[in-house]
Amino acid sequence: MDAAQEASVTRHYDVIVIGSGAGGGTIAHRLAPSGKRILILERGDYLPREKDNWDARAVQLDGKYEPRETWLDGAGKPFRPGVKYFVGGNTKVWGAATLRLRPEDFGEVRHQGGISPAWPVGYDELEPYYVEAEHLWRVRGERGADPTEGPASAPYRHAPVRHEPRIQQLVRDLERAGTRPWSLPLALMIDDQQPRSGACLRCDTCDGFPCLVRGKADAQVICVEPALRHRNVSLLTGARVTGLGTSASGREVRTVHVERDGVPETYSADVVVVACGAINSTALLLRSASDRHPAGLGNSSGLLGRNYMAHQNSAVFVLSRQENRSVLQKTFALSDYYHASRETPFPLGLIQPLNRTPALLLEAAPPLAGHAPDHLATHSLEFWITTEDLPRPENRVRLGPDGGIVVEYAPNNVEPHRALTAKLASLMARIEGEGFSPERHFSAQRMPVNVCSHQCGTMRFGDDPRQSVLDRDCRLHDVDNVYVADASFFPSSGAVNPTLTIIANAMRVGDRLRERLG
Repeated sequence: MDAAQEASVTRHYDVIVIGSGAGGGTIAHRLAPSGKRILILERGDYLPREKDNWDARAVQLDGKYEPRETWLDGAGKPFRPGVKYFVGGNTKVWGAATLRLRPEDFGEVRHQGGISPAWPVGYDELEPYYVEAEHLWRVRGERGADPTEGPASAPYRHAPVRHEPRIQQLVRDLERAGTRPWSLPLALMIDDQQPRSGACLRCDTCDGFPCLVRGKADAQVICVEPALRHRNVSLLTGARVTGLGTSASGREVRTVHVERDGVPETYSADVVVVACGAINSTALLLRSASDRHPAGLGNSSGLLGRNYMAHQNSAVFVLSRQENRSVLQKTFALSDYYHASRETPFPLGLIQPLNRTPALLLEAAPPLAGHAPDHLATHSLEFWITTEDLPRPENRVRLGPDGGIVVEYAPNNVEPHRALTAKLASLMARIEGEGFSPERHFSAQRMPVNVCSHQCGTMRFGDDPRQSVLDRDCRLHDVDNVYVADASFFPSSGAVNPTLTIIANAMRVGDRLRERLG
């Protein structure tokens, strides 16, 4: 760094964390007690607490909390991405499902559509961090209820969220149909034994909505605010990082370039942690290309941005004969078809409920024809189906000619998703009985590329620099002081929500950094 660059640096820190979501917030929280000078850079601001947090029109129809930017898909078609630029990142609107990957997910798995590769670390290395993550994020669950879960070294600290009457009946019906539903682990501040003591109100605006009463664990509430109580930790909002500058050798990042209110600023740190989400983190490193890193920072393998995964996800709407007045129905899951078996020769995935569909959306876009919106609203059962997509080099994040983000993605391993959807339709037909018709009572909508949920895999970690972007500690192979703490590191996606694994791995990486920083 020359004299001019040094003069432009506003301040030097021990660690700069870029992004304040599940990964960035957690690693800042992990490092805060170290006494090291830590700066969190968040491109957004605090999400405002206002009545619109719970308004379906504002949140879901008007997209009030979505960024005013457009990306392109592989065909060059623009779309508004479903990402959130706020303190806490996407956890401000997540559904709070906190699931571990299964031990088998860490090994090589044969799918109908190909091979899911093994991870360089095993379940046993991440398991203690899963426990810490569940405790820190106040997860409520029941150990041993999930027939596919791995071993755990400690119980949940909180009992599972109770089922409401209609959901309890559905669980019993599913058991009679031969499946084994179990209580979904949820990061909600709710106490069913003492309802007045918990922040959660058991509302119908949880999944996909900000929480007005701070009853949902998110990165702001759980990690960032506690970290900021340490005098050595600071946060800058409205700070969009535009690039990372390296030393002459290209082996260290020396400068972090930021734009705030249209004004450029420059910071420096001994260690830089990138945690902007799998898509935006990739874009940042691609924009940080230089003479030493002509294809993007840390991209000697050519894999930066490739192998993008986001699961095969579908939202399912079922019209039941019975009335459903549940408020919070997302309290169980089905993993009977997660692994290959005699009945299913290849892995399928996970089924869990979704939040109730607001009546406003049923009026705007009814999922089933021939039914009045008010009847749909009072007789619906909603589900979320997740199956694994596989890492494919052609599924990638890149920059367009103007520097904008391009997400090239084509679904793969699609037969398991079709099969799991058919399994759910068959189960509901058995439960609902005579007269149930998939054409009139069952609707499944695949999530398009713009949803951007469950994004991962753009900087896979591994031991071979030719086959991975990050090492097993999630440090760039090519750059000594840059680590990645979001879902970019996933070599495969499994078929469960990725957030708990992001959190657990951020704790693991945080411990490596504490060792490095002394």
